[in-house]
Amino acid sequence: MQRTLVLIRHAKSSWANPLQSDFERPLNDRGKEEAPAMGKKLKEKNIIPDLILSSSAKRTRQTAKRIAKEVGYDADNIKWEEKLYHCIPSVFEEVINDVKDSVKTVFIVAHNPGITEFANQLSPLFRIDNMPTCGMVAAKTEEAHWNNFSSAKREVFLFEYPGK
Repeated sequence: MQRTLVLIRHAKSSWANPLQSDFERPLNDRGKEEAPAMGKKLKEKNIIPDLILSSSAKRTRQTAKRIAKEVGYDADNIKWEEKLYHCIPSVFEEVINDVKDSVKTVFIVAHNPGITEFANQLSPLFRIDNMPTCGMVAAKTEEAHWNNFSSAKREVFLFEYPGK
């Protein structure tokens, strides 16, 4: 069975309030426009999630909800994962291992630098220096179970970002 993983870095966030905690930083106007635009790109490519997992930080919640709306995914079904907040690559693997096998396509909305590091582990043929804000990397595998994803042969087939 083909499985698809889409990694999405949160959209551009606001630094208007320097006293605001990093966790509570919202999207700025550009981010509010780019997130739905990237969701539309996914829908045009017929990449529709069965599950969206997202860091529970404000900017990732806002990004995930805007993308969900564009791809026709019920935002009430987004699973908020606090451990995705500024996590290391092994946490992405841990989260993926817990995905039910009935899910064919999963979106994960998270943060740099971990999302860039994890994206670079998806395939020896894919390498980026930095995942741009609202950037997306998608990989597919023919693995039968999500808990084998970390050792499965994977192919990166999409790298998109605003302004590309």
